[in-house]
Amino acid sequence: MSDTFVVYVRHGEKVLIMQRADEVADFPGAWDGVYGIGDPEDIDAVTTRITECTGIPADALQHVRSGLARGLAFGNRLNDVTPLLFISETDEVTPRTIYKNHSWVDPAYIGHYESESSEGTGAERFSIPQIDAMYGDVATFLYILKTSIGQEENVANEIRARLSGTGSLKDIQDEIFGVLVPGHVRGYIFVEASALHHVEKLIGMSGMTTTRLKNCRKVLPGVSPLENTLSYLEPKAATAGIEEGCIIEISGGAFKGQAARVIRVTESKEEVTVELFEAAVPVALTVRADQVRVTQRVE
Repeated sequence: MSDTFVVYVRHGEKVLIMQRADEVADFPGAWDGVYGIGDPEDIDAVTTRITECTGIPADALQHVRSGLARGLAFGNRLNDVTPLLFISETDEVTPRTIYKNHSWVDPAYIGHYESESSEGTGAERFSIPQIDAMYGDVATFLYILKTSIGQEENVANEIRARLSGTGSLKDIQDEIFGVLVPGHVRGYIFVEASALHHVEKLIGMSGMTTTRLKNCRKVLPGVSPLENTLSYLEPKAATAGIEEGCIIEISGGAFKGQAARVIRVTESKEEVTVELFEAAVPVALTVRADQVRVTQRVE
């Protein structure tokens, strides 16, 4: 049984990393999660350790899950270290015990985050071994797949079908957590997974035994930062980008193909009221916002 652990604390979309003091025997100056010695199954003791190191109150912490222990080399010895994931209600942190600094970072940067002292130098901060791999044992990363335009939903359906089977991909079913297909993003879909190599196996990239996934070209390099990606995943109102005075073309219904000017936008109902250019008598017509396409915006 493991007698050491590393805790990853999440607040919102950020994860907490802590920098060890220079006088610490193991990995001085390195960045890691919250390291502790003891039984990782004793959640109360783990919570107490988090509070000792960060100052975060115990009642602001919630245990989410624990992973399997990994063997990490500490000098000439090998320690089995268990990763755990906690959620914090606060981002107020005071480094204590073996730590001197802290930072809340996007999960995409946990393995190669540049500290303030290294910004602009291209130098990456020094971290404990497998810091990102252990995070993936208890949390997820977001990866972007490049697909053929118009085939996004078909690729996502095929991925779901592959993960529901009992074949060669059964061993990664618990490593893929979601497939996201934003309706307003063409040529890309998002996969939430614990590690890149699971996604590569899923789509059958070169070197893998899995059949190549049709209409899926590749996985974009690296992990997708949540701070840059969430805006694409949030559903947008059909009226987004439509303003009074815009020139539009109606793309559905009885007036399909006709041009009109927007005279009113009703966001609550996702409708727009327009005046047709070709009508003999100006008549206000209300249509669904998803049935119009803006051809000329208001200057």
